[in-house]
Amino acid sequence: MQIDKILPVSKRYLLLANAIVWGAPGVKVFLTGLKSYFLLDTSASLALLLLGSALVICCFVMMFRKIVKKYSDRILSFQQKKKSLLCFLPPRGWVLVIFMMCLGITLKFIPCIPVEFFACFYCGIGPALITAALMFLYRFFITK
Repeated sequence: MQIDKILPVSKRYLLLANAIVWGAPGVKVFLTGLKSYFLLDTSASLALLLLGSALVICCFVMMFRKIVKKYSDRILSFQQKKKSLLCFLPPRGWVLVIFMMCLGITLKFIPCIPVEFFACFYCGIGPALITAALMFLYRFFITK
């Protein structure tokens, strides 16, 4: 069986699928990071943690912007009018998503990682993932 015959959708909806797959975990990760911030003692180090979150956001937004462009260009270059919904990510993208999910789950179960790390890193990567989702959503709306 050809993969294109499984849940065929227009290229536009492959962009929407990417927006969902990047945005949903982004919201979850960001909320986890916020919860971690609320567990911290309010002190002078809070400013450093917020700065750290801002740096993480900037780094990941720059990285994710390139990935969004690459994945969007790939989808829009498909010759067929309809592709399988499973084609919204290239094979390497599937590996990346699975690796990132496993890494995130594993980090939660390592007891020696401080709450400050989760607050800083998750409040950085969550908004970056949401930003990537918004970029895919923008491309979804401008594509005909």
